[in-house]
Formats: sequence, structure tokens, C-alpha cells
Amino acid sequence: METGQRAFRLPAAGTALALVVLAGCTSGSGQAAAGAFPEVVIAVPAWTGGQANAAVAAHVLREELGVPVRLRELSPNQAWDGLDEGTVQAVLEDWGATPEKRRLYTAQRMSVVPAGDLGPVGRVGWYVPGDYAAANPGVLDWRNLNDYVGEFASTGSEGRGRLLTGGPDDASHDEALIDALDLAYTTVPTGGEEQLIEALRRADHGGDAVLANWWQPHWLHEELELAEVALPEHTAGCHREGGTDRCGYPEIPLRKFLNAAFAEHGGEAAAFLTDFSWTAEEQNEVARMIAAEGMSPEGAAARWAEKNTERIAGWLGGG
Repeated sequence: METGQRAFRLPAAGTALALVVLAGCTSGSGQAAAGAFPEVVIAVPAWTGGQANAAVAAHVLREELGVPVRLRELSPNQAWDGLDEGTVQAVLEDWGATPEKRRLYTAQRMSVVPAGDLGPVGRVGWYVPGDYAAANPGVLDWRNLNDYVGEFASTGSEGRGRLLTGGPDDASHDEALIDALDLAYTTVPTGGEEQLIEALRRADHGGDAVLANWWQPHWLHEELELAEVALPEHTAGCHREGGTDRCGYPEIPLRKFLNAAFAEHGGEAAAFLTDFSWTAEEQNEVARMIAAEGMSPEGAAARWAEKNTERIAGWLGGG
């Protein structure tokens, strides 16, 4: 269906996935700032950095433009489907986990449009605690990992080393990479980002051997020293069907996407989300307030915004 023919469809009120409604505006300037949209729905991923992006963007939309915002916790697949359907207006941190949906919705259906880079560059890899790496420098080369299987094994891993992973929505090809490199390891999901953080903290404090799928940017790198294992260099197509899978992860410029109808008719709100970008350090500052200091995403965003008025003015065209 052509973009111009798409009807504006809003999510049902009271959906179980709604995290918070940032309301408080009438049919005056707030609605006008969002053009034809009475509210803006932003998809929120399961990781803290994504929560930080959405919280700051929502704060600016509400406080500076008077636009009601709804944040919905969605998996990458759900978020892309929502962009296509018009039940979601913005995805602010896409790691490229669903390339088939990106091609379908941006190139074929043209129901979704790119909105530029978020700013941080994502990097996924395999990490061990810094102290363990200092004592065992050979572990930082994947070709030596089979020499350390016994140290990374547990009673339940049947003699294979454990590679800890996060949640089911994390984009990874660890199992294919393990097979391609003939490593005697197995992936062990921890359940999510919080559980993986706790495993890394325990290993760091206790000097234990832990190998984990981890990523940057992330605020935890400011708290713990984590050393990255050198995997084979990423080459184009190595993870696609028919590829070798014998390569690590690429660097991923994190990108934003908007529902096409919203991008065209969303007024100042759509313009702001297109202009919104910040650094990994800024994202980590807000994410750390949420995860390490126990602040609500809204509270962390408000604190950050109070100290960064010039940054916000720049996003809104005033600086």
C-alpha cells in the first residue's frame, strides 16, 4: 500500500504493553506540534540504553513541545511490525536484528523511513573480566579458547565451556560461530541484561572465569574492566545463508526509523526525532542513572535534561 494511502491507526488504550502515558496536553500547541497525531508512540527495547533514548526523547516531546507520548516495551520484531502498521511512530535504536523486515517495510512497502543515526556505534563481542585476562592473556585470542574450556565449564555444561548470553531478543550468531570455529563451547542464556550484569559483577569481584556475549556502548564498562576476545574479522556476507559464519560481529551504527506517515505528517515531533542524536557517553550517563542508581527512566531523563538545556535547544533548532 502506498504511504499516502495508509490510514492513521492508533494503539488501543490500556494495552498491556504500555509502560507509561506522558499526557497533560490539550488540543492546542501540543497536538499541533505532532501534526495529525494526537500522541506519539515510541518503541522501547529491553536493554537500558534503549530505555535511556526513549526516556529523553519522550521528556523533550512532552516538556518542550507539549506532545503526549506513550512508551511501549516491544521486541525488535514487534517494533518493526508496529512501525509498518502505524501503531508505533518511532524506533530510536535499531541494531539491525531484523534485516528482512527492514527491507520489506522500507524498500518494498515503504511504510517505514530511515530517520538517521542515533549517534553511538554498537559493537557486540565476547568478553572476560579484566583481571582474568591479565592473568591469562592467551584467552584474548579465540584460537586459544579450547585451552580454557575447563575453566569456563560448569557441572551442567557437560564438559563444554559456557558462553553466557542475555535474553532471547538479543541479536547474535554465537552458536553458528562456535560451530564454525570448532570450539568446545555452548551458549547459556542468563535470562536478560540484568542477569548477565550480575554474572559479570560476581566474576569480577570473585576473580572467576566467565566468558560472556556483551556489547558497547554500555554503562557497565565504566564500572568494570572487561576485556574483549579477538574473534575473526567480520566480512560482508559471512553470516548470510551460504556464508561461512567464521567471523565476529560488525560495528553497527545505531539507527532510528519512523513510520512513514508520521515522518510526513508528524510536524515538529517528527522533526525533533529525526534531529535527535547523542553520544555513547550521554546515553551511558542516563542508562547508569536508571540501572545502577535505581532512578525511573522519567526521573533520569529529567535530571539529564536539566543539565543539558543547550543540547536540547540544538535538537529543536534553537542552538
